[in-house]
Amino acid sequence: MNILEKYYLQGKGKIILGTFALIVLFIISTVMFTGCFSSNQKNDNENTVTVFNYGDYIDVNVLKTFEKETGIQVKYEEYVTPEDMYTKYKSGVINYDVICTSDYMVEKMMQEGEVQKIDTSSMEYYKNIDKKYLDFCKVFDPTNEYAVPYLWGTVGILYNTKVVKEKVDSWSILWNKKYDDQIIMQNSMRDAFMVPLKWKGLSLNTTNPKELVQAQSLLLKQKPIVEAYLVDEARDAMVSGDASMAVIYSGDATVAMEENEDLDYVVPKEGSNVWFDCFLIPKTAEHKEAAEKFIDYMSRQDIAQKNFDYIYYGTPNKAVYDALDDETKEDYTIFPEEATLNKCEVYKYLGEKTDQYYNRLWKELKSY
Repeated sequence: MNILEKYYLQGKGKIILGTFALIVLFIISTVMFTGCFSSNQKNDNENTVTVFNYGDYIDVNVLKTFEKETGIQVKYEEYVTPEDMYTKYKSGVINYDVICTSDYMVEKMMQEGEVQKIDTSSMEYYKNIDKKYLDFCKVFDPTNEYAVPYLWGTVGILYNTKVVKEKVDSWSILWNKKYDDQIIMQNSMRDAFMVPLKWKGLSLNTTNPKELVQAQSLLLKQKPIVEAYLVDEARDAMVSGDASMAVIYSGDATVAMEENEDLDYVVPKEGSNVWFDCFLIPKTAEHKEAAEKFIDYMSRQDIAQKNFDYIYYGTPNKAVYDALDDETKEDYTIFPEEATLNKCEVYKYLGEKTDQYYNRLWKELKSY
């Protein structure tokens, strides 16, 4: 039984490989916190807010508290990748009021006129967002008018120190045949291509076709020794010892290291991606006032603290950060040093032409 079959049979999350991802996404009902939608149902209840977020990316108790405090019903749906979210959003089946998504997707939707300005002046808790993270977000939201940061982190290598005895400080180790069938790569187009791009000293935001083909060639060369392309399941596979190395998000690495003391995490010396997931209000939102109340509520210190405790990704909430103990503040998996961040880049939307080219290269890689 291979790792994909194992995690499918154990029900350990969403197995997403190639076109199977899209089939699962549209055939299986998406997860809803309260309420549900029929195939053509719009959000017509005035006292609701419909939220679209990454899977397992919020403490559901804060949704219950929001409903209790405001009387606004939360309809909550999850997705796997930004591309999945965009496809579902553009289908127009559901008019979402709040979407949480990643930096480059925020920028893409802004450029397409799919996002409304957020009235942060009316928000009581927006002041909790640290200015340095708002400055980071200006890479994709230059005026800080369209997106409110929720969580942030890095992408790096999680590895088993009992198996990997050599020093792990470069992306190059993911091409070492010694670890044949022990390596997990991210099943996310930009994150997968980021690895060879940064390894070879190139920008993760390159639009140069030759550089993208070079990255694809390296991924094609690597693919025979890759055990699987996963997202959330990578953490479980590393904890259980089913893999020795995984390209993984920093928050997942933190949780995995707590569950398995043999694991360690590193952002390679060549640099990586520092990402920001933000709340936005799409142009099709039917309950903008409720959406702004929800986003403001998520920036409240006690609520942001609960989400930090649940997810363990970096928080942009200064009120939460200032209240953390020194040990947590010095956990460089969650809050990396400035020297590490200086080598990292924020994803930008690369334009429709490059997006299409990327998709073609990705499909070729996955079908190889």
